[in-house]
Amino acid sequence: MVKFIESELLHLRSEVYDMWTLVCNQMDQVRLAVLGLDSGIASQVMVRERRVDAFELKIDSDVEDFIALYTPVAVDLRFVLAMLKINNDLERIGDYADGIARFVRDSEGCLLDSSLVDNLHLNEMFTVVLEMMKGLQQAFVDEDPAKATSVMSMDDRLDTIKAASTGVLVEYARANPDSIALCMGLAGVFRKLERTGDHLTNIAEEIVFFIDAKVLKHTSGMEESGKQSD
Repeated sequence: MVKFIESELLHLRSEVYDMWTLVCNQMDQVRLAVLGLDSGIASQVMVRERRVDAFELKIDSDVEDFIALYTPVAVDLRFVLAMLKINNDLERIGDYADGIARFVRDSEGCLLDSSLVDNLHLNEMFTVVLEMMKGLQQAFVDEDPAKATSVMSMDDRLDTIKAASTGVLVEYARANPDSIALCMGLAGVFRKLERTGDHLTNIAEEIVFFIDAKVLKHTSGMEESGKQSD
């Protein structure tokens, strides 16, 4: 029985890892779609969103079945609950990638000013998000709470870039009135990337929780940061 439970837990871990890889690829592809306003890549991201949703439902079902069959306690319970929450956060990140892809599709025929992209630090925003995703995935594999915690600090850079983007977009729209719709869409991209960072912070907390049983979001430092879930 013990070996069978361990096998089921390993299978669940593998599923979450695969979900993670899929969502990370979605975000990487949508980065290319935005920077090139490439509707073809955007369409591929939107099609694969169905796989993300199906994966989330499968993992949710597997977690529910595991709890019902084995009534886990202690370490095993912490683990399956963390997998459930991480799965939900990954699905939300997948939703953001899909939303960004839809912006690209709706912007077909528009041109993206390279100087605007540079001033917005748009590529850096995506780079930080992807570094956080990959860093946390490695922390998950290695069961390294210190690595997970260190990745959380990168979210501050996302907040800084997002805060500065509003002024840049407003100024550009004033100088180029025909770009107002595009600028509004880009503002939405930055909001989604900022929220992605918040969900990645949630994931980092869950990694630490199932490894060290530390609930970081209830410490004073995390309360002051004001991070909230959707």
